[in-house]
Amino acid sequence: MKALQAYRFALDPSPHQERMLASHSGARRFAFNWGLALVKERLEARGRGEDVEVPWTLAALRREWNRQKEQVAPWWRENSKEAYSAGLDGLARGLKAFFDSRSGKRKGRRVGFPKFRKKGRGRESVRFTTGAIRVDDKSHVVLPRIGRVRTHEMTTALLERVQSDRARILSATVSREGGRWFVSFTCEVERDAGRPKRPRDVVGVDAGLKHLAVLSTGEKVPNPQPLRKALRKIARLNRELVRRKRRSRHWEDTRRRLNRAHARVARIRLDAMHKLTHRLATTFGTVVVEDLNVAGMGRNRRLSRAIYDAGLAELRRQLQYKCEWYGSRLVQAPRMYPSSKTCSRCGAIKEVLPLWERVYRCEECGTVMDRDENAARNLAALAAAVAGSGPETKNARGEDVRPDLAGRSSMKREASTRQLGKTGAPVPQGTGT
Repeated sequence: MKALQAYRFALDPSPHQERMLASHSGARRFAFNWGLALVKERLEARGRGEDVEVPWTLAALRREWNRQKEQVAPWWRENSKEAYSAGLDGLARGLKAFFDSRSGKRKGRRVGFPKFRKKGRGRESVRFTTGAIRVDDKSHVVLPRIGRVRTHEMTTALLERVQSDRARILSATVSREGGRWFVSFTCEVERDAGRPKRPRDVVGVDAGLKHLAVLSTGEKVPNPQPLRKALRKIARLNRELVRRKRRSRHWEDTRRRLNRAHARVARIRLDAMHKLTHRLATTFGTVVVEDLNVAGMGRNRRLSRAIYDAGLAELRRQLQYKCEWYGSRLVQAPRMYPSSKTCSRCGAIKEVLPLWERVYRCEECGTVMDRDENAARNLAALAAAVAGSGPETKNARGEDVRPDLAGRSSMKREASTRQLGKTGAPVPQGTGT
């Protein structure tokens, strides 16, 4: 089975290499801003009635750059051509997303017109797709124009696959997070067909705030809540940053410490999520999760910080590809499925269940249990509505949601309640294949 997989390593560059990495990141930002200024200039000319070509695509932007680079950036040879190409590619993607969003081709929230990028704001990164890109040995990688860079950690996991012709490096993205540089190799990997430890077992996963997940087996996975624990330190550093003179040595030092604090929060959250999703995908044959409207939930001003700190959407995203890797099956419940309001024993549905009521009490059969565990059991029972077997990733309607090699998903996200009978029990709709 071929799949796209990323291998990420922390870099340990020399001072000279660190300056070169920062220069490449700046070159990418320069090309993006130059291209955006050109597009706006051409649009204004069109508005005045002039017949000019507006470079919307990457190919058109590259042609314009090659014509003008000697005048606008005579120093362009100091960096790899991939740095400028990455900036123009980012602009082309942003323009396409803007027009697709306006025409209805792109689902979700409306995308705005690209904006100029400012130094020190946003993510510093650069992507290499050609040139010398390889893993040199167990502790070094090679990047175009930058050369051989030492890594903080062993690269054995990728090196052995490349040497055995089971992985092919497609691109490398270098980024700076929390004052440290990282490289992420996007590879096409030949993976062996996996098999979970308990292929016949089904588990329902109810993601929440107090607990990262409550399983239908009764297990409660604690939520590390990294942002909540780091809020006092982050607030103190923000106050200290405001008191410093902008761009002074002390201001830069405080800003670096603040960035490291935010980066540590993100890494703790991601580590907990990877451990949970790996265990679920390698243990159970079928994993059932909810299709949560995280963006809508985040509009609750009282809970938005806790919702985004839990990373609820990341749980489903990771399970989508890990279930395919390890031979398990992912089932997604419809967005309107009342997993919390339905009694897992008799199937009765409550009309109202306030969020503060953490214990589920059924008036029909007298069942009393934890609200989240009751929802997880209902999700596990929903797996019976999906016919067929094997490692396919499906939603509750039996439709395939397996992402393809390009990372896109054919999943249909329409919320449907056609599977719900009068008692709330799922009604099988066939295989859907």
